[in-house]
Amino acid sequence: MGVAAWLVWRRGSLADPNIRNALFLFLVQLSLNALWSVLFFGLRSPLLALLDILTLAAAILATIAAFKPVSPLAAWLMVPYLAWVSFAAILNASIWKLNP
Repeated sequence: MGVAAWLVWRRGSLADPNIRNALFLFLVQLSLNALWSVLFFGLRSPLLALLDILTLAAAILATIAAFKPVSPLAAWLMVPYLAWVSFAAILNASIWKLNP
């Protein structure tokens, strides 16, 4: 994730709207990632955590789409992260379903 963001950041300046938008989306998904731990472990709310992780997956997809025109390599470097978050979402949904 860090290398992907760095690849985008070094392509130009924040004055470029494509780079600014891509890095903004990166920060959004990073914040959603941090929020998941608070919701799941801190508040012990699998439902809120599930809603967050689904939003996180959408934000990662948006980040990948924004990274692609700036740096295709950066976009590809985010794909394993999306795969991991998708797997974590399945686990999260299972925990929510099994613990009504």
